[in-house]
Amino acid sequence: MSIIPATATGSTPTTSNTSNVVDSGTLAGNFTTFLTLLTTQLKNQNPLEPLDTNQFTAQLVQFAQVEQQMKQNEQLASLVSMSKSAEATTALAFVGATVVVDGSTAPLTASGATWSFNVAKPSTASIVIKDSTGQTAYTGTFAGTPGMMNFTWDGRGNDGKAWPAGNYTMSATAVDANNQSVGISTEVQAVVDSVDLTQDPPLLSISGSTYTMDKIKRVMRYVAPATPTT
Repeated sequence: MSIIPATATGSTPTTSNTSNVVDSGTLAGNFTTFLTLLTTQLKNQNPLEPLDTNQFTAQLVQFAQVEQQMKQNEQLASLVSMSKSAEATTALAFVGATVVVDGSTAPLTASGATWSFNVAKPSTASIVIKDSTGQTAYTGTFAGTPGMMNFTWDGRGNDGKAWPAGNYTMSATAVDANNQSVGISTEVQAVVDSVDLTQDPPLLSISGSTYTMDKIKRVMRYVAPATPTT
């Protein structure tokens, strides 16, 4: 094991599209009805008492407003579609990249499993690592310093047993020199396995859990494996 300073989860598109079509159709129908009523009114007005100029102007303004609203709705629908397309492209770019997210479950590979800690002040931290079945694989302590630190587990238990590859969960607690509890949070460094574009927003699969893109804190294009110490 080694401790080193860090350097480095809507509606579906189908439902949304259907809603846009219904709204556009309703607005278009109201627009057509308004135009028909206005034309009929002009045709059947009393020549001796024609439509008041101010009232007619007000109706023309309403006519223009309805037309403008229809065009705005079409433009907004186009912008939403473009935004979703750009979001999907961005999500796909994360596949295969090593990222850091808040969490406690990390994959154990040939280079080990890595977590990051954020410690509030100098303290002694105790950690427990368990496999996916809840069996304890490793326990230990280390000296925590304020700021971000990386912890790399080489995959061996306290008895020297090598544990199989898979997802492992770590829990950590810390106390200061006065045995008072110290805040400590964990982050996970892992590879983005896949992305689900059927969800809105897209969901990234990381170590068996799903995250939205806003949950990613850092992107690690290359992480040099630390040399494990026993």
